[in-house]
Amino acid sequence: MEIGIVDDVQLFVKSLSLLINTFDSCEVTLETTSGEDLLQKLSLMKSLPDILLIDVSMPIMDGIKTATCVSEKYPSIKLAALSTNHDDFSIIGMIRANCCSYLLKDMHPTELEHALREIYRNGYYNADAYNRDSRRLMRQASMKDEDEFTEKEKKFLELACTDLTYKAIASKMHLAERTIDGYREALFEKLNVQSRVGMALEAVRRKLVSV
Repeated sequence: MEIGIVDDVQLFVKSLSLLINTFDSCEVTLETTSGEDLLQKLSLMKSLPDILLIDVSMPIMDGIKTATCVSEKYPSIKLAALSTNHDDFSIIGMIRANCCSYLLKDMHPTELEHALREIYRNGYYNADAYNRDSRRLMRQASMKDEDEFTEKEKKFLELACTDLTYKAIASKMHLAERTIDGYREALFEKLNVQSRVGMALEAVRRKLVSV
């Protein structure tokens, strides 16, 4: 598989490129340090990368703008966010910009290799699901979505995939914050995830919400 990397720290780009090139059947074919340069290089390439790793925090053209532009012009490329930032709202922004995964820069190389293969094969990788009990995940996946979620839970999921805080979601749904906390915990359980990010990724994958 062919991989592209865009990150404003050149040393990180080079180091990550060297690492990925040690993975079996992986080759980094595009390196760049800005969204603007990325778009220019993509326009000149005869063979596009299969996967593009996009840094969230870049000057001028940030990760969200970059992912949005690439997704519109090159929909065949699978996009994955890459960052040290754990902020839910930034991550959800990248998901809404059509990133199929959110990878942390301090993740173990073994998990990174696994993530790239999952993205290449399935077009999706959720670290929450990867870290949870596989038997439970299979059992949950076999259930029908329409039987598994109530209308209010689906509405909560839709709002959770925006930049609204949980308090604002409670206000918008005219519910107590404690009730919203209950929805969140129930959906974490049903979707086999451990975070708002994982919940949003899984909701998008199952087409419970549209972005």
